Amino acid sequence: MLKKIKELETEISSADFWNNQNNAKKIMSELDGLKSSYNLWQSLQAQVESLIELKELAEAANDETLLKEIEEGSKKLEKELAAFETKTKLGGIHDKNNAIVAIHAGAGGTESCDWAQMLVRMYSRWAEDKGFETEVVDSLDGDEAGIKSLTMIIKGEYAYGFLQSEIGVHRLVRISPFDSNKRRHTSFASVDVIPEVEDTINIIVEEKDIRIDTYRASGAGGQHINKTDSAVRITHIPTGIIVQSQNDRSQIKNRATAMKLLKAKLYEFEREKQRASFEKHYSEKGAIEWGSQIRSYVFMPYQLVKDARTGYETSQVASVMDGDIDGFISAYLNYKVKSDTKCHPGMS
Repeated sequence: MLKKIKELETEISSADFWNNQNNAKKIMSELDGLKSSYNLWQSLQAQVESLIELKELAEAANDETLLKEIEEGSKKLEKELAAFETKTKLGGIHDKNNAIVAIHAGAGGTESCDWAQMLVRMYSRWAEDKGFETEVVDSLDGDEAGIKSLTMIIKGEYAYGFLQSEIGVHRLVRISPFDSNKRRHTSFASVDVIPEVEDTINIIVEEKDIRIDTYRASGAGGQHINKTDSAVRITHIPTGIIVQSQNDRSQIKNRATAMKLLKAKLYEFEREKQRASFEKHYSEKGAIEWGSQIRSYVFMPYQLVKDARTGYETSQVASVMDGDIDGFISAYLNYKVKSDTKCHPGMS
């Protein structure tokens, strides 16, 4: 890593480095990421050495209080090391980007709408724990409860890299709070995640290829903050891609956000076409129904969350629903690295 940092620093110091500004920005971003990782690794190493020294002193002095503090510090450090290891598996071109997360309720009416809302909360809590910012840009409420669909941008370093593990259908099994007979129900919701593309990526959207519609926003707050048609829907006619934004009072700002979403979706659309034989996450999601789930969340008759791809599971359902999904993310990244190696045997 240090060797690569020095190579990039040498490249940056060249006289013609800023001649190609887009390329220069990418290199600067790469260098910043490498330096951040290197500094974090140095910090973790220093913490390990400090804990070892403290433990030796505490054992020599038979200081139980200090030994307990060291044990707590070790657990915290173990989590930090696990997070660092997970980050080392994120080498994709857009893994560092913000994530655009879209959640859609499956068939099943109120049950599925409520489940979709629970997933929104789970990812929001996960983002909050990471210190990431969450911005809801579009949502459609369910008829009785929950949401039919919601799109949000989770802003933070490696948000997309982490959350690519969530792409697919999520299945819930529980005693329904909406069923007076207290019967067990199975609900489905799909999660799609794409990277928010940088301004340096040139995606050209022709005016003739889009249709822009405005409408009055609905949902929480819509009745009192939107007295005009401030919400914006953009349809990309050649691909049929539709994006919406209604979160802001300003139609101009909603249009800008919708265009950002459209460019991200068009960029991902082109990437998917180019890697037809590779990882197609849209086709992986499949129908939002039985047999297509990537993960099951069972609340009754027992408690278990299990990922169908990696086999990773936990009985700590409440913790998972509070955003503790790092175990699933880590297991998926390990699974993805192994899958990529099988597809490309030459990779080390």
